[in-house]
Amino acid sequence: MTDQATDVERDTEPDIPGKPTSASRTTLSHIMTHNDTNLLGTVHGGVIMKLVDDAAGAVAGRHSGGPAVTASMDEMAFLEPVRVGDLVHVKAQVNWTGRTSMEVGVRVLAERWNESTPPTQVGSAYLVFAAVDADGKPRRVPPVIPETERDRRRCQEAQIRRTHRLARRRAIRELREKRAAEGFED
Repeated sequence: MTDQATDVERDTEPDIPGKPTSASRTTLSHIMTHNDTNLLGTVHGGVIMKLVDDAAGAVAGRHSGGPAVTASMDEMAFLEPVRVGDLVHVKAQVNWTGRTSMEVGVRVLAERWNESTPPTQVGSAYLVFAAVDADGKPRRVPPVIPETERDRRRCQEAQIRRTHRLARRRAIRELREKRAAEGFED
């Protein structure tokens, strides 16, 4: 699910008013328990990934004004282990918008539930969401309006990631077509 509208299609559609980055920014917080652990006794990466997807989905839905589905997750980085008793904060915001999709950046922070030390960044990820209507068809999203220099940098970096995603997808498709033409089956 990607933005595939041509410039002509964009020119014939009415403009949707943009929304500032802060309008949909959110933080989801959760205390990690023994139910969240893996065999090593630290919090399972999948638990963190679900929290990341939940927070990013809330932001995408807020920004787009309705349902949005996860199209991809990029660069999920686990920087530090999360332990039982950690209070995890998942901070998410829209970094970039296309016609029907948006990139949401997520930072994961953890702090001990019973200490007053500052939180430590333990992970980060970038997710792409597509806004959908009641029939599951893509629908337009409002442009995001960066408010700070940091927001502008995040928007520029998101455009680079999008270019790389599209180039990677194109290169894989071309390789598969070439191999199929040569008689190789996958």
